[in-house]
Amino acid sequence: MAGRFSNSWSLVKASAQVLKLDKELMVFPLLSGVASILVVASFVVPLAVTGGWTFFSGGEHTYAGYVLAFLFYLVQYTVIFFFNSALVGAALIRLEGGNPTVSDGLSIAMSRLGTILGYAAIAATVGMVLRAISERSGIIGRLVVGLVGMAWTLATYLSVPVLVTQNVGPIDAVKESAALFKRTWGEQVVGNFGIGAAVFLMGLSWTLVSAGLIWFGASVAPAALIPAVAISVLGYVFLALFSSALHGIYTAALYRYATEGEVGFFDAGIMGGAFRPK
Repeated sequence: MAGRFSNSWSLVKASAQVLKLDKELMVFPLLSGVASILVVASFVVPLAVTGGWTFFSGGEHTYAGYVLAFLFYLVQYTVIFFFNSALVGAALIRLEGGNPTVSDGLSIAMSRLGTILGYAAIAATVGMVLRAISERSGIIGRLVVGLVGMAWTLATYLSVPVLVTQNVGPIDAVKESAALFKRTWGEQVVGNFGIGAAVFLMGLSWTLVSAGLIWFGASVAPAALIPAVAISVLGYVFLALFSSALHGIYTAALYRYATEGEVGFFDAGIMGGAFRPK
């Protein structure tokens, strides 16, 4: 456990080195977050105004509910994959010795918009199918769905950098991602470590700090509670943007390791052990 956390922290430090050189990479998760909120609002507000929530209840409205849910997943995934592609594309420029800008990342994502939309449609379809099966299955069925979902996550782990760097369609991007993953780490593997453990610890630490700030603000004066809560919320927002940027950089680094054997800011042994046999 200690070794995994140490590796996770090493990955965070290496990714942070890249982010230190290109702080603008945090703009992409920010734009993604804002766009995602707008997407949610564009679906929720009309449903709330028109009473369209009945589409998600039983009977004749069931299929309409599935259609609406699929459209939501499609739009939301497209937004997420678009800005993630921009982030990964810009990170790859830095890892290859360049000096990326926000415009560079957005241009890369825009040039692959058709593939991103197709990949979002595939991801939305898989997500809807797994969700439908899970809702209609018992405990065993849900366990199977969980395993299938994990396998899908691993197979598509490198799909974004593939579609960013290679002129392929969405299906070929998934196939190439799975092939790269299998060739580099093996066929029957699970995640060994990543940046998640270190990010979790940072989040836990900030939670303790936030609790202290809020307690101090409440004990000093009621008016001091507002800025204390505001600082706490801003801290969580920053941590979310920071961790998203680090994850995009880490994904780009894994792709370079899988395709070229290059590690750059990262340790080769840690990259090679990012996934382990089941």
